[in-house]
Amino acid sequence: MKLYKEQTFSLCEHPMSYMPPRENICAATFQFYSENGLPTAAQPWQLSGHRSIGKDRSNHHALSEAMQQAVLHSPWRWPERTVFFLTDPHADALAFVSSLLASGGIRKNGDGLCDFELTETGREAVFVIGGDCLDKGPDNLQLLRCVRQLMNSGARVKLLAGNHDVRLLMGLRAMQLPPDPTTEHFFIRMEPKIVPLLKEIHALYLSGKDALHGVPDRRECRRLLYPCRQWFDEFPREAVWLMPESGIQRELQRMRYKVDVFEEVCHEAGLSLRDVYATARKCQQLFLQPQGEYAWFFREMQLLYREGSFLFIHAGLDDRISSLIEEQGIDYLNRLFREQIQHNLFEFYYGPLANTMRTKYRGVDMPLTRHGVERIYRQGLHAIVHGHRNLTQGQRIMLRQGMIHIECDITMDENSRAQEGLQGNGVGVTLVRPQGQVVGISKDYPYAKVFEPEHYFSPESVSSGRIQGV
Repeated sequence: MKLYKEQTFSLCEHPMSYMPPRENICAATFQFYSENGLPTAAQPWQLSGHRSIGKDRSNHHALSEAMQQAVLHSPWRWPERTVFFLTDPHADALAFVSSLLASGGIRKNGDGLCDFELTETGREAVFVIGGDCLDKGPDNLQLLRCVRQLMNSGARVKLLAGNHDVRLLMGLRAMQLPPDPTTEHFFIRMEPKIVPLLKEIHALYLSGKDALHGVPDRRECRRLLYPCRQWFDEFPREAVWLMPESGIQRELQRMRYKVDVFEEVCHEAGLSLRDVYATARKCQQLFLQPQGEYAWFFREMQLLYREGSFLFIHAGLDDRISSLIEEQGIDYLNRLFREQIQHNLFEFYYGPLANTMRTKYRGVDMPLTRHGVERIYRQGLHAIVHGHRNLTQGQRIMLRQGMIHIECDITMDENSRAQEGLQGNGVGVTLVRPQGQVVGISKDYPYAKVFEPEHYFSPESVSSGRIQGV
């Protein structure tokens, strides 16, 4: 079995380095990398380094064993074009654009943040945005404008649903529905994390003296936004068929806290309940009406995306999703996602589809077992590429029930970085390349991490054609 050579290689010297090979990038990109603290040399992905690989067993043998098991079911296939995976920008537009620049897929063509165009490499690639575009800050709307500019530039963009994004959709959609214990709590369930976005919308669209014209008084606004008093008794009866008792109790506890603190958090942000109600109505116009300025955001969203043997998703899988992939396929799951967010908010949010956006493979999450992994392997999927778990030293590889998970949330947004003790804005992108490499680029790790799966296969697997597309 081939092993990595213990060496690093520079950005400009190595023909199979981690930068796109068709651009004359050595001057401009090297300068961008140097100015932004990005790695200008690469190394093989370190399997024993801190936060580089873990779970199940943390060594070369475990990873090799997992990959050998996967290709027994179907060959390893690489995408036909490079995939740039960027995830969890959390309303930090500067970090998002900087990460696009780091990918080599765009170049600047003006002084504005959204003034950029595709490079030749970008025109040939796929940009997968792994979800959680919203919340935290500092600038939700500017981030959305930059995502839209990427789409308008002609890029192939796949926008995945993240839990923070979908929470907004759920809260706004629930306001349009008749009161019902399965949905009437979803606005307050958005929790204080949504307040920065509400504040942005209010400042931009509702700052005039007539902004509250026709808005009900505080008491009526509270009635319209909050679940009714009976909700805490009614919800358990409605949810028992879908949720375990422990899950119901956690949800009740979570909602008691949010009901208690929501108005106070809004007040600290300078928003009264009347402001919040007026802003929520404006958000409905902007995000839900067909001609709304940001209606494209939810319209373009999908749950899963596949390229070769790689499944791109916001958080992860469980056995029920694995069964649906095997029995119905990924296109079916994306259609079911569209249907449920329109017509069945309750079943969507507390069922397996939303688990793909929030699982961290904890005991409280829906389980992924070896049986679920076998089902995924039978469909030719060998690695999950996802975000959701913010990391402080770049991307890492994890084994979950023996299946490769490439974790790519490198903590982009400035508020999370401040909490984690990280300096400056985050910059990072993960590349999945047809040449047979997965490359993790992050401001917070001194080298680009290069993962070449062929080094983990036996010579028999290589010679038998079980590695394809390289």
